[in-house]
Amino acid sequence: PVREALIRLSAEDLVVTLANRSTIVAPIDVTSFPKYVEALDIAQRMNTRLAARLRSETDLSTIASRMKAFEDAVAGGKHLAMSEANKQFHMAIAQAGRNPYLASFYERLLDQGRRILHLHFEFLERTHDGYLLTDEHAQMLDAIRARDENRADALAHDHTRQFRQNFIEFMKANSLGK
Repeated sequence: PVREALIRLSAEDLVVTLANRSTIVAPIDVTSFPKYVEALDIAQRMNTRLAARLRSETDLSTIASRMKAFEDAVAGGKHLAMSEANKQFHMAIAQAGRNPYLASFYERLLDQGRRILHLHFEFLERTHDGYLLTDEHAQMLDAIRARDENRADALAHDHTRQFRQNFIEFMKANSLGK
């Protein structure tokens, strides 16, 4: 079971097997971050746009409950719970979009970005500089509820841009030793 888990983690680029057969957690490659954010932006915008077009009342209820779970995790200040709840919120949106291919691609991107998200949460907690993206979640839900595809798209794009900016601020602060 361990070997199979390592194979899966390796396929998801989360671990690296070294020449001496040791396995380590894959380093975060900050040079690939711009390409990662570009892919995340496209996937997030498309899934949110589709959700606005195709969502059901059940989908809205699920998205709202996942948003509440994220807000509860934020109130508790638990990074792992916040990260998981954030993923579940966004995946509820993807499921509402009814495209399993886009949802699967999006889930992989969210999983790959979780380590960066943890750094972001830690940075916000340590510096109190910046903000969590909870308000944007509520706005995205409102746009999806209103079936406003253009607003949902714009909010998803802004959400990704803010995530990108927060990570850049984290990197600047850490390079300056804050």
